[in-house]
Amino acid sequence: MADVRCASIIKNFENPRVEVLKSISFDIGRGDFVAVTGKSGSGKSTLLYILSGLDTPTAGRVIIDGKNIFDLPEAEMNHFRNTRMGFVFQFHYLLPELTSLDNVLMPARKLKREKEVRERALELLRRFDLEHCVGKHPAQMSGGEQQRVAVARSLIMGPDILFADEPTGNLDSVNGERIMNMLREINDKSGTTVILVTHEPDYAAIAGRQIHLTDGRIDRDKKKTVKGY
Repeated sequence: MADVRCASIIKNFENPRVEVLKSISFDIGRGDFVAVTGKSGSGKSTLLYILSGLDTPTAGRVIIDGKNIFDLPEAEMNHFRNTRMGFVFQFHYLLPELTSLDNVLMPARKLKREKEVRERALELLRRFDLEHCVGKHPAQMSGGEQQRVAVARSLIMGPDILFADEPTGNLDSVNGERIMNMLREINDKSGTTVILVTHEPDYAAIAGRQIHLTDGRIDRDKKKTVKGY
């Protein structure tokens, strides 16, 4: 069963007019780990933002649970995104005035479920070796710790789909590999669908499938039978 169906996605930018995505179509199955790769400017981040509903296509559909997400009313789309999707970006986007625990709880606070998931937040911080950071603010943590907190935040509501846009881009190789191992564990143990944008071939190889873009088109869509290295 497809978790995400991408149907004839076109994305144009104006002034000057540029066609960034050119009729992109594919399905992603539930529990898949997919890496979207390509050179800078190939359209991979734009595609990720459209798949997650953070951007709208010029034409085409993204279907999740049988619904075109762009047909959903704004309030329903926001709730769907907050409860069913998780996001990790190249920059951690932690709020500097909050502790790591409170940053992890931010998505739950928006839904007024902070108390309900507080223990889950603490468990996620323990799981990612961040117990010592529970009361720390972002400025008191290393870059790798900050990004691990961001991953924990993305998982607090137990999302079905995790979108990761160059999550290792600001990290050294040791912390980059640690983040990738976290994504693989999330996929393997929780069955969360992971859609990763990366320009790193070694990280893309961790995924069970690679979709490579060139100039806004898919020029390679390759699956492997065994996950991992």
